[in-house]
Amino acid sequence: MLSGLAVVAFRMAIAWSRHLLLGDSPAGLRLILVPTLVSLVIAALVIWLFPRARGSGVNQTKAALYIYDGYIPFRTAIGKFITAALAIGCGHSLGPEDPSLQIGAAIASTVGRKLRLSRDKLRLIAPVGAAAGLSAAFNAPISAVLFVIEEVIGRWSAGVLGAVVLAAISSVVVARQFLGAGPLFQIPPVEFMRPSELIAYSVLGVIGGLASVVFARSIEVIRPFLKGLPRWTQYFQPSLAGLLIGLIAYMGAPQVMGAGYETISAAMHDRYTWQVLGALAGLKLISTTLSFSSGTPGGMFAPTLFIGAMLGGAVGGFERALYPHLTGSMAAYALVGMGVLFAGFLRAPFTSVFMVLEVSGDYSIIIPVIVANTISYLISRLLQPAPIFDVLTRQDGLELPSMEEEREGVVLRVEDAMRPNSAPVLEDRELLSQALPKIAGAESSVVLVRLSPSGWSSTTPELVRKANENGNTASTLKEVLTLEPIPHVFPDQPLEFALRRVYKWKLLPVVHRADFRELLGVISLGSILRQYQIATEQDAIAEEEREAV
Repeated sequence: MLSGLAVVAFRMAIAWSRHLLLGDSPAGLRLILVPTLVSLVIAALVIWLFPRARGSGVNQTKAALYIYDGYIPFRTAIGKFITAALAIGCGHSLGPEDPSLQIGAAIASTVGRKLRLSRDKLRLIAPVGAAAGLSAAFNAPISAVLFVIEEVIGRWSAGVLGAVVLAAISSVVVARQFLGAGPLFQIPPVEFMRPSELIAYSVLGVIGGLASVVFARSIEVIRPFLKGLPRWTQYFQPSLAGLLIGLIAYMGAPQVMGAGYETISAAMHDRYTWQVLGALAGLKLISTTLSFSSGTPGGMFAPTLFIGAMLGGAVGGFERALYPHLTGSMAAYALVGMGVLFAGFLRAPFTSVFMVLEVSGDYSIIIPVIVANTISYLISRLLQPAPIFDVLTRQDGLELPSMEEEREGVVLRVEDAMRPNSAPVLEDRELLSQALPKIAGAESSVVLVRLSPSGWSSTTPELVRKANENGNTASTLKEVLTLEPIPHVFPDQPLEFALRRVYKWKLLPVVHRADFRELLGVISLGSILRQYQIATEQDAIAEEEREAV
C-alpha cells in the first residue's frame, strides 16, 4: 500500500514537472533549453546527494538482495523520486516503471528494518516491494509478479510467491483508487484474422530480435565509454544527452521525449504512416541510449515498449501496403511489437507474453504474441549472449546471479554421476551361508543389502565373514547384522540432492521410481566430485568459446 501511494505521487510529480518545464504543447527553443539546463541540476543531485539513484533501479534492487542483505537506504527512494521525475518531466527518453520498482524496494527495505525482520526475510522483502512498485506503475500485477520472480529473485517458493502477489495486488488497488482502473494505453479492438498472418508476425519477431540486439549493443558500447571519461564530465553528460534529444525533438520528433505513452496509443489507433513509425522507433532507440548511458536516472521499460510498438506498427503498415489480405488491426501489430522488444531486449520471455495480454485485456492475439516473442528472444540470445541487465552489472564491477544463465544452465543429475554396481547385492532374509559365496573375492569394500519389504542398507564383507566365524551360518543377515537403513536416490534427481546424503555412507543405491527394490546403479562421493570436475572443465571450454566469438 505504501508503494502504491509512492508510485501515485511519483506519476503526479512527473506530470507536474512536464507541465511546468515543457508546457502542454512543447515547441520552439524550449525543447532544447529545458532538457539541457535541467539535466545539469539532475547531474549535480545525483553526484552530490543521491549517488545510488543513478541507473534504472533493477540491478540496484538485485544488488540489495544478493550483496547488501536487502539493505536499500530510504534516501535512495527520495533521490530516485526527485531525479527521475525531473529527468522524465524535462524530456529525457526514459520511463517511470524501473524507478517505481526501486522506490518500492527501498520502502520495503526501510519497513523491514523498522520491523526488525531476520536477515533472510530482509533480503527478500526488497523484491517484494519491487513487485509492488512495478505493479502500481504498470497497472499490471501479473506482469510485475512474473518479472520480479523471473529477473530479480530467480526462484520462488509458496511463501515468496504469496508475499509478492499480495504486495503487487495491494499496490495496484491503491494506485487505481487515485489514477483510475483503466489500462496504461488506450487500445482499440484488436483482432487476429487468419493463421496466414503468422508469417507477418514471424517477420516482426525477426525484426524485433535484431532491433533488440542493436539496442543492447549500443548501450553496451556507449555506457562504458562515457563512464571512462574524467569524473568532471559526469556533470555534463546528462546535459549533453538532453541537448541531443532536444535537437531531435526540435527537428520534428518531440514524440521521443519522456515515456511516450500518448504516442504509443496514437500508433495503436493508426495515426501515423509506417514510415513515420519506423523513424520514431530509430530515433527513440538513439534517444534512450543517450539518456541511459549518460547516467540519467530513469527506466528502460517504457522506451522498450515505445520502440516495440513503433516497430510493430511499421511492420504492420508496410505489410498492409503490400499484402492487404494478411494484415489485421494496427493495434494488434503494435501490441505484439511491444512484447517482441520486451522479450528480446529485457530477456524476460514469460513476462513479455503476459504483459501484452494484461495490457490489452484481449487473449485473441496470444498465438501471434507467443510466436513473435519466441523468435525475438531466440535471435537476441544467439546474437547477444549476455542479457542487458547482466551487461550493466558487470560494467559496474559487480557479479550478480544471471537469471538467464541459471535458467539455461545444464542441471547435473544423479544419472550423470552414477555408475553400474559391481559389488554383490545381498538380501536381508538370506542365510549367512548363502551370502558368503556371493562376497567371496569381492573387491568392493561396501556391500548393498536389499531390505524387506522395501528399502536398502549396506555392510562390509569383513562384517559378514566375522559373523560366519562366530558360528551363525544358519542365521539370516537380518538376525546377525545391524542393518541400518540408508537413503536411496533416483536417476532424475539433481546431483546436489545426492551430495547432501552421501556424506555419511560411502555408497548410495540408485533405484527405479516404480520399484524401489530395482537397483539401477550406485553413486559415491568420488563419482559426484568427478562429475562436478568434468562439468567445470566443460564450462571453462564453453566460456573460452564464447569469448572467442
